[in-house]
Amino acid sequence: GGVGFTQYATAAYTDNILDEFTYYGMDYIKDKYKVDWKNPSPKDRVAPTQEIVNDIATEVSLNAMEQYEQYPTMMEDHFGGSQRAGVIAAASGLSTSIATGNSNAGLNAWYLSMLMHKEGWSRLGFFGYDLQDQCGSTNSLSIRPDEGAMGELRGPNYPNYAMN
Repeated sequence: GGVGFTQYATAAYTDNILDEFTYYGMDYIKDKYKVDWKNPSPKDRVAPTQEIVNDIATEVSLNAMEQYEQYPTMMEDHFGGSQRAGVIAAASGLSTSIATGNSNAGLNAWYLSMLMHKEGWSRLGFFGYDLQDQCGSTNSLSIRPDEGAMGELRGPNYPNYAMN
């Protein structure tokens, strides 16, 4: 799924809000899982299981959604839903990736966050521009086809995925 452009624009535009949501996730993984994100060590990594992805992504996503509801001007500023979805999902993905040391767990947290956002607020964007934020859920595989696997098992790292 194409998450590149959304993050290209969103990360620069949203200032400290993405940071705030991510720091919430960092505090959460430190308190619950004892992950010292300031001094990374392989010894304090959490196993990248579906339960861990569900836990961290859910906590970070729900906190961010509550913050948007508490501060309506922030919600209005991140217009259309796609920016909000990108910020929430990025914080969820970052928190999960840092806790587990596993980028695929972070990507799955991204897509879980997108699904939670859609369930909570009905849609991720307007005029159909939310497709790029959800189209990769079923394709986030551990097999990396761009390194020689069969084409039917293409995942989010496939070159030019958005063009296929």
